Parts: sequence; C-alpha cells; structure tokens
Amino acid sequence: MTAIVPERMPALYLSHGAPPLADDPLWPGQLAAWSASLPRPRAILMVSAHWEEAPLALGATATAPLTYDFWGFPAHYYEVRYEAPGAPRLAESVRKLLRGAGTPVQDVPDRGLDHGAYVPLVEMYPEADIPVLQISMPTLDPGKLMEIGRKLAPLRDEGVLIVGSGFFTHNLAALRQGGGVPGWSAEFDDWGREALQARDIDALLDFENKSPAGRLAHPRTEHFAPLFVTLGASGDGDEDRRDVIDGFWMGLAKRSLQFG
Repeated sequence: MTAIVPERMPALYLSHGAPPLADDPLWPGQLAAWSASLPRPRAILMVSAHWEEAPLALGATATAPLTYDFWGFPAHYYEVRYEAPGAPRLAESVRKLLRGAGTPVQDVPDRGLDHGAYVPLVEMYPEADIPVLQISMPTLDPGKLMEIGRKLAPLRDEGVLIVGSGFFTHNLAALRQGGGVPGWSAEFDDWGREALQARDIDALLDFENKSPAGRLAHPRTEHFAPLFVTLGASGDGDEDRRDVIDGFWMGLAKRSLQFG
C-alpha cells in the first residue's frame, strides 16, 4: 500500500481580532475564504500573542476548555465553544524538533486555546475537526522567535499549518484618543507592507527603530512578535508572499499574510 504524503502547507500570519470579530460584516468571510483556498491541514500549530511563557510551553494535547482571556465583554462571548481535537502527535514532533536543537520545552496540559487562537479558527475551520496545538512565545525577541520558526519549519512538510496570530498594529490606549484610522497605524502598515515586499528582514527585526511610529504601533511587541515565527518557518520570508487581508478594524491594521 502506498503511503499518503501530506501536502506541504503554507505558513500564515494573521491579525486575529478581538471576540467581536464574529460580529464584523466583512472579516469572518475573509477568513473563511482564506481557509477554503488552502490545502486541508493535518494539524494546526498556533502561536498567539496572548501566551507568553518561558521556557516554551505546549498547551493541552486533548480537548480542553477555552481560555477566555478577556474581561468586560457581553456574556455571549464567554459561551463560544471550539472543541477541536488535541494534537498529541504534533506535540511530540514539536518536542523532538525543539529539544533536539537545544530549546527547552515544558508541558502545560490544562491550558486551552486562548482567544488569539480560537477566535480566527472559529471562522476558518468552524467544524472544529482539525487537531490544534498552541505553543507559547518564550520571548518577544524577534531574532529568537525567527529561530524557533526555523526549527519548526519541517512540520509544514508533514501537513501542519503554522499560524502566527497577532495584530499588525496594536495600541488600544491610543485608539481611545479619537476615531478613524490613526496616522501611526496607517504609516506602520505601509512601512511593514513595503519591508515585507522587499524582504528586508533586518528592518523588520529592528522595527521599533527602523519603522515610522513603531513604538506607537506596538507599545509592547507581543502582537507583532508572532510574525517572526511565521517568517522563520517560511525560510526567513524568502517564499512567495501574499497579503490575503488588509485594511483596518477600529483603526488597527488587520494585514494578514501567507507564505508559500
């Protein structure tokens, strides 16, 4: 019998939205169309802006309750369910790849998917029938996150969809100062698009200093940081890139990318 070889998967960076993403008239359909255009993953590896823990942690490998890591929202946002299968085989592959390369790994077996993971997955894979594993970011250092992405890259040949989930600009405090798209958000979005197009990895790695309004667009780097895992998993961004989603949501750039 001939073994079925999984199709090589792309690597994604997406702007994941907040829980009200489900109420947006445009964004859910964009995410659904995106997933429909992809090969079906054997499993999904999620790196979310909302889980920082060192050493690098592997979340639940069996179906676990979601982590509702937000406060003050209407009750129905806490009633969302996403009971995707766990991914113990993927977890074992991640352990081997990272430990073999000298990266410490720990297990947090009761840590369910947070909103950076499940909010987009509800729109992209609503059947919740694909195994999902979430891992933490052990650092916010862009170079170190790229190195983790490089170590994880072989998973793509096993049919694993690697997803970095953040937000291309993210400064909620500044948004409260007025409506519309702030200049800093638009400027950073334009700069990031051009840097990615030029494959200027050095500029991206030093985005806080090289970009216009970098420190306003990202007062903390956690929502831009998952991009660097994706870049590392895509040969440092050398693969063909497609900007699948652009535009703004509440003034934040929702630019979302596919490599490969």
